[in-house]
Amino acid sequence: MAASSLRCIVKGRVQGVFFRATTRAKAIELGLRGSVRNRPDGTVEVVACGKPAQLQALQEWLWQGPATAQVNDVQCTRSKEDTQRFLSDYSGDMTF
Repeated sequence: MAASSLRCIVKGRVQGVFFRATTRAKAIELGLRGSVRNRPDGTVEVVACGKPAQLQALQEWLWQGPATAQVNDVQCTRSKEDTQRFLSDYSGDMTF
């Protein structure tokens, strides 16, 4: 199955609680490529590329995050466009 891309904005208490580091670890565990970064508005942006089932698993995990986080909302968009081009548009603080 072809790779696709996922971009999520995670809202809630998601900065200063190791959300990026644990998201990166989960994405690596799932075999995804991408990046995660804090945004100035207090949200976290996650961009990942991989197989649809892997992306779905990450999207579900984002609602939980690390124990210290409190996730209020996760808004995701998917794309089947060229994943390399998609990734190059979103360079985050932490890549995976």
